[in-house]
Amino acid sequence: MGGTLLNIVEKVERWNQFAQLEPDVRQQLDAILDNDKALEDCFYRELAFGTGGMRGEIGPGPNRMNTYTVRKAAEGLARFIEKRGETAKSKGVAIAFDSRHKSAKFAHEAAITLGAHGIKAYVFESLRPTPELSFAVRYLGAEAGIVITASHNPPEYNGFKVYGSDGCQFPPAPAEELVACVQSIEDELAIEVGDEEELKAAQLYEIISTEIDDAYNDQLKTILLQPEMDKQYGDELAIVFTPLHGTANVAVRRALKESGFTNVTVVAEQEQPDPDFSTVSSPNPEEHAAFTLAMDYGERQEADLLLATDPDADRVGLAVKDDEGNYVVLTGNQTGALLLDYLLETRQQKGTLPQNGIVLKTIVTSELGRAVADAYGLTTIDTLTGFKFIGEKMGEYERSGEHTFLFGYEESYGYLIGDFVRDKDAIQACLFAAELALHYKRKGMTVYEAMQQVYCKYGYYREGLQSLTLKGKEGAEKIASILASLRQEAPTHMASKLITTVEDFESRQALATATGERTAIELPASNVLKYTLEDGSWFCVRPSGTEPKVKFYFGVVGSSNEESEQKLTQLQQAVMSYMEAFIS
Repeated sequence: MGGTLLNIVEKVERWNQFAQLEPDVRQQLDAILDNDKALEDCFYRELAFGTGGMRGEIGPGPNRMNTYTVRKAAEGLARFIEKRGETAKSKGVAIAFDSRHKSAKFAHEAAITLGAHGIKAYVFESLRPTPELSFAVRYLGAEAGIVITASHNPPEYNGFKVYGSDGCQFPPAPAEELVACVQSIEDELAIEVGDEEELKAAQLYEIISTEIDDAYNDQLKTILLQPEMDKQYGDELAIVFTPLHGTANVAVRRALKESGFTNVTVVAEQEQPDPDFSTVSSPNPEEHAAFTLAMDYGERQEADLLLATDPDADRVGLAVKDDEGNYVVLTGNQTGALLLDYLLETRQQKGTLPQNGIVLKTIVTSELGRAVADAYGLTTIDTLTGFKFIGEKMGEYERSGEHTFLFGYEESYGYLIGDFVRDKDAIQACLFAAELALHYKRKGMTVYEAMQQVYCKYGYYREGLQSLTLKGKEGAEKIASILASLRQEAPTHMASKLITTVEDFESRQALATATGERTAIELPASNVLKYTLEDGSWFCVRPSGTEPKVKFYFGVVGSSNEESEQKLTQLQQAVMSYMEAFIS
């Protein structure tokens, strides 16, 4: 079992001798007791609790998602809240969960762990979208929030995400404090929990449902810019929607229907929650294969717009018909630019565009959004990858009044229009995309034609993403080696173009290669490198925070679709060819 054999044996023995081990966990453990490799995987380390929470495969042992590791995470959060005093404890914690295996069970375990500390838990009666949890934290005035979800990971995964009192995932400083609280717990099997009925009697365990749903739905309507048009003509827009077996079904359908979009067909095979996501290889709208059934429905319904949300409903993908009548899936960058352009143009026409408006995007998101905002005289701010950094900026500007939030997005299919949520919100994006599609349909245009119009106005931007999966300890070391090698010997040219700027987000410095001048990057430290070329093209190298991957992001701009596609292909080939020396 490797160099930590003694440690692993001790952990296995501790779990194996624990008399109160739950029957299903006992069964899982018994099944692998003779399998050294499986035991090592489950016991060689503690499941990492990072700045956004934890995520892992379901199973026995400290390196798996199970009742005991969930209790440990909740215990850490309880200790974190206790440090903030009785007022913080009295505000409580809102808890939501998705459609995955054991999600409801894990939500309950978190609640009774908090309850043992006298901290109230507000638990949704059934599955809910992640953005509604963000809203619920703010609506209830809770001290924190928990979502049991693994987003679009494979079916064997689950996770534990934590939110602060502002409805946003914790920024670095409190996140690190929370991580320390979790890591200080030595024995996950010895955590005390409360009794559900006793906690309910003491008003420390409250089931929440329709009040939050209604309040959230009311706020969704406020993002619409042409509600009269939607009510009068919404039924003219044919929509096919799939929640991909996740949490969005009820919320999206209600939001669309109440706003006038009644011509909605749901993909029946994917409508109901299914923890195995049995109709797709991956429940991720970024994967075009996830749209296969929706496209079949779209052809039969002659749909104008296809919508697909991921299991916890914070991401959404759009598919529309191209000039040849075939459905194409828009990239996250394309959808973001479309939504932003429609938002700014319509608000300007209505005289509701604030002069101090701000657009927030991540460092790996297309520069097309900046070009759109620039055309309206607005500021665009880049954040690190992860929507929590967008949420953090929203809070800063809300407090200072320096800027008015207008739109936030990231290339990985996450968008936010209304600031009553502080995380990406697929429900908002579905509703806003429907209004956008109706707006253009009434002008005699398809969404695809609108996208081409955006390119014509602002430039033909194209983006790409490639990943290398490097699993296990050896893979992690290889990823670290790639980044270290790039820092030690930075490339000077790529795709026959001079590299003009190198941004190292770990050292928080940007280097102008022509002059050697270094300037500070006003963002938290992160293990990311970004290179900008003389023609405005760029590429970025970033290890994934949730998967054993190193990701390569690419962006170019050209004077035509053909030119930008050619530039993107050349840049991707050049970068990946350059990287081969570090990977082999």
